[in-house]
Amino acid sequence: MVRTVKVALGTFACNGIETHLDADVAAGVRAALSDFIDRLEAGRSPVGVPGALWDAEPAEPAVALDLPLDERTWHLLAHEALRQGTTIDQLASHSVLVYLAELDRLTPPNSATA
Repeated sequence: MVRTVKVALGTFACNGIETHLDADVAAGVRAALSDFIDRLEAGRSPVGVPGALWDAEPAEPAVALDLPLDERTWHLLAHEALRQGTTIDQLASHSVLVYLAELDRLTPPNSATA
Protein backbone atom coordinates (compact mmCIF):
# COMPACT_ATOMS: atom_id res chain seq x y z
CA MET A 1 0.00 0.00 0.00
CA VAL A 2 1.39 3.38 -1.02
CA ARG A 3 0.80 6.13 1.49
CA THR A 4 0.59 9.72 0.34
CA VAL A 5 0.76 13.11 1.96
CA LYS A 6 -1.08 16.16 0.66
CA VAL A 7 1.19 19.19 0.78
CA ALA A 8 -0.63 22.48 0.31
CA LEU A 9 1.55 25.50 -0.35
CA GLY A 10 0.87 29.16 -0.85
CA THR A 11 2.52 31.43 -3.38
CA PHE A 12 5.18 32.47 -0.85
CA ALA A 13 6.40 28.89 -0.37
CA CYS A 14 6.30 28.12 -4.09
CA ASN A 15 8.36 31.23 -4.86
CA GLY A 16 10.81 30.31 -2.09
CA ILE A 17 11.36 26.86 -3.59
CA GLU A 18 11.96 28.31 -7.02
CA THR A 19 14.31 31.01 -5.64
CA HIS A 20 16.36 28.99 -3.17
CA LEU A 21 16.38 25.60 -4.86
CA ASP A 22 15.97 26.44 -8.52
CA ALA A 23 13.70 23.43 -8.57
CA ASP A 24 10.16 22.51 -9.38
CA VAL A 25 7.80 22.56 -6.43
CA ALA A 26 7.54 18.78 -6.07
CA ALA A 27 11.34 18.39 -5.95
CA GLY A 28 11.57 21.20 -3.40
CA VAL A 29 8.94 19.57 -1.19
CA ARG A 30 10.80 16.26 -1.36
CA ALA A 31 14.02 18.04 -0.31
CA ALA A 32 12.23 19.71 2.60
CA LEU A 33 10.67 16.44 3.77
CA SER A 34 14.01 14.66 3.50
CA ASP A 35 15.66 17.37 5.63
CA PHE A 36 12.83 17.17 8.17
CA ILE A 37 13.15 13.40 8.46
CA ASP A 38 16.95 13.67 8.79
CA ARG A 39 16.47 16.10 11.70
CA LEU A 40 13.97 13.77 13.39
CA GLU A 41 16.30 10.80 13.03
CA ALA A 42 19.19 12.84 14.45
CA GLY A 43 17.12 13.58 17.54
CA ARG A 44 16.83 17.31 16.83
CA SER A 45 13.45 18.70 17.83
CA PRO A 46 11.81 20.34 14.84
CA VAL A 47 10.15 23.73 14.96
CA GLY A 48 6.54 23.04 15.91
CA VAL A 49 3.52 23.79 13.78
CA PRO A 50 2.16 27.11 15.10
CA GLY A 51 -1.05 26.70 17.07
CA ALA A 52 -2.69 29.42 14.99
CA LEU A 53 -2.61 27.06 12.02
CA TRP A 54 -4.74 24.50 13.81
CA ASP A 55 -7.66 26.87 14.17
CA ALA A 56 -7.22 28.93 11.00
CA GLU A 57 -9.57 28.64 8.08
CA PRO A 58 -7.60 26.95 5.32
CA ALA A 59 -6.65 29.35 2.55
CA GLU A 60 -6.82 28.29 -1.06
CA PRO A 61 -3.35 26.89 -1.80
CA ALA A 62 -1.38 27.97 -4.85
CA VAL A 63 -0.28 24.34 -5.21
CA ALA A 64 -1.51 21.12 -3.61
CA LEU A 65 0.57 18.02 -4.21
CA ASP A 66 -0.15 14.40 -3.33
CA LEU A 67 3.26 12.87 -2.78
CA PRO A 68 3.93 9.18 -2.18
CA LEU A 69 5.92 8.34 0.95
CA ASP A 70 7.86 5.26 1.89
CA GLU A 71 6.74 3.47 5.05
CA ARG A 72 9.64 4.77 7.16
CA THR A 73 8.93 8.40 6.27
CA TRP A 74 5.19 7.94 6.77
CA HIS A 75 5.66 6.47 10.26
CA LEU A 76 8.13 9.14 11.35
CA LEU A 77 5.80 11.90 10.15
CA ALA A 78 2.80 10.21 11.76
CA HIS A 79 4.61 9.94 15.10
CA GLU A 80 5.75 13.57 15.00
CA ALA A 81 2.29 14.81 13.92
CA LEU A 82 0.75 12.94 16.86
CA ARG A 83 3.36 14.41 19.22
CA GLN A 84 2.59 17.92 17.97
CA GLY A 85 -1.17 17.42 17.88
CA THR A 86 -1.52 18.13 14.18
CA THR A 87 -2.08 16.20 10.95
CA ILE A 88 0.56 14.65 8.75
CA ASP A 89 -0.52 16.92 5.91
CA GLN A 90 -0.14 20.08 8.03
CA LEU A 91 3.20 18.90 9.34
CA ALA A 92 4.48 18.19 5.83
CA SER A 93 3.37 21.61 4.57
CA HIS A 94 4.93 23.27 7.62
CA SER A 95 8.22 21.43 7.06
CA VAL A 96 8.58 23.21 3.71
CA LEU A 97 8.36 26.62 5.37
CA VAL A 98 10.84 25.61 8.06
CA TYR A 99 13.25 24.34 5.40
CA LEU A 100 12.96 27.55 3.39
CA ALA A 101 13.55 29.63 6.52
CA GLU A 102 16.72 27.65 7.23
CA LEU A 103 17.95 28.11 3.66
CA ASP A 104 17.25 31.82 3.90
CA ARG A 105 19.12 32.04 7.21
CA LEU A 106 22.14 30.30 5.71
CA THR A 107 22.22 32.39 2.53
CA PRO A 108 24.57 35.35 2.87
CA PRO A 109 23.01 38.73 2.06
CA ASN A 110 23.32 39.82 -1.57
CA SER A 111 24.47 36.41 -2.73
CA ALA A 112 23.12 34.45 -5.62
CA THR A 113 20.83 31.58 -4.74
CA ALA A 114 20.80 28.06 -6.14
